[in-house]
Amino acid sequence: MAEETFSRELEGEDLSFVEAEFVNVRNSTVRGIEGSHVEMQQVAALSVDGEKIDVTQGASGILRGNEVSINQSIAGVVVGNNTQLNFAFSPITVAKDNAAMTRSAAVLVAAKEARLENSATVFLLAGKVEGNVTTLLNAKTALCLGAMIGGVLGFISLLRK
Repeated sequence: MAEETFSRELEGEDLSFVEAEFVNVRNSTVRGIEGSHVEMQQVAALSVDGEKIDVTQGASGILRGNEVSINQSIAGVVVGNNTQLNFAFSPITVAKDNAAMTRSAAVLVAAKEARLENSATVFLLAGKVEGNVTTLLNAKTALCLGAMIGGVLGFISLLRK
């Protein structure tokens, strides 16, 4: 079911695709959402595209937009110019400009500037980092890990001959 209007408010529905300028979805499941301003509360969505995306207590596969904000949510991939995670988890977060995380976790964060408060990442790639962050692999440890793995694989290949 595809819907296209200027403004769309949905609650308690199971839809395949929603397209509107302003989309407000609550307590629903949606396969795809496309709109200029998308707000979701307690929604499971596979793919969301929009200029400004706000998710509260939701689960999403892919979020793409200029301004993306997720609060108390989980998202597989978050891509935007500016991304903000509050009490959230996203395995992959990519921001063209700024990535902000507050009490959140991510596997990979890539941004021009990153502001992280009491957050954790496995990989953090940023030109400028501010705040209190726990990172499992930084540039130094990643280089050491790569050298160690390369050495072990080289040693194993010598033993095979």
